[in-house]
Amino acid sequence: MRILTGLQPSGKLHIGNYFGAMEPAICLQSQGEAFYFIANYHAMTSLHNGPELLANTRELAVDFLACGLDPAKAVFFRQSDVPEVNELAWILSTVCPMGLLERCHSYKDKVAKGISANHALFAYPVLMAADILLYDSNLVPVGKDQKQHLEVTRDLAVKINEAMGEGTLTVPEPMIRDESAVVPGLDGQKMSKSYHNTIPMFGEEKPLRKLIMKIVSDSTAVEDPKPTENSTILALYKLFVSDSDYQEMVASFQAGGFGYGHYKTLLWEAYWNYFAPMRARREEILADPGYVDQVLRQGAERARETAATVLNRIRKATGLSA
Repeated sequence: MRILTGLQPSGKLHIGNYFGAMEPAICLQSQGEAFYFIANYHAMTSLHNGPELLANTRELAVDFLACGLDPAKAVFFRQSDVPEVNELAWILSTVCPMGLLERCHSYKDKVAKGISANHALFAYPVLMAADILLYDSNLVPVGKDQKQHLEVTRDLAVKINEAMGEGTLTVPEPMIRDESAVVPGLDGQKMSKSYHNTIPMFGEEKPLRKLIMKIVSDSTAVEDPKPTENSTILALYKLFVSDSDYQEMVASFQAGGFGYGHYKTLLWEAYWNYFAPMRARREEILADPGYVDQVLRQGAERARETAATVLNRIRKATGLSA
């Protein structure tokens, strides 16, 4: 089973990225042949600052490795280091109906939020399909917001197979991540850079502690029981502790006698301790700059070997080569 997933280097990673995508990917790397890539072409739909994209790409690589991605188990590479993906995106474009892209809600949502309506943003699902199909991927973990794009991928694979021969492309299956992967931000909304409500995975201790203490809470008096439903503090605390510790905080909420500052302090301690081993590993990686370059270079070599095999098959089926 070949598993594929990609993360965009669109800015500093936060705990929503970790629990929503990175942690599941790290768990899956031992369950099949994993291909994990940094989607820097995709990031260009909204980020046009070269030095910033370069820095974000490297930081994502460091963070992913610090959090447990094992280059011995997963092929880890930059999307832009495999130029074959652009040729496949063009081939897929030749069978992709305009209506299929026009119905994609992600494009409409991003334009509504003020992102420039460029061609790359509109054709994003085709490049995503190429990312997946170029490696004969069997399983693609995606959040519910990306489910429609994976359906586009499957549609395009079927169209190519119908036009050019069954088996030309492998039709992937989605692995829809559980809704619990939605992590609340400081204001209770879904954690997102767009909402400016994120909690970074890494950073300086004092600023991060102040950030945790800014989590929005209600005006319930110290001595009164605290509402547990839709509690941002409880939802975040549950990510970092055992079920028994979580239930202990729930019981304390219901009993009353402590203010929200007390619970935010407990949350801070749980969050800080959870990422401690990853912070230590991150410092080791940063102390050896050549390590990241080596991992990405070797990952690209392995990815291109697979990509070349798949693309040669597609080129023959389409008549681009004998």
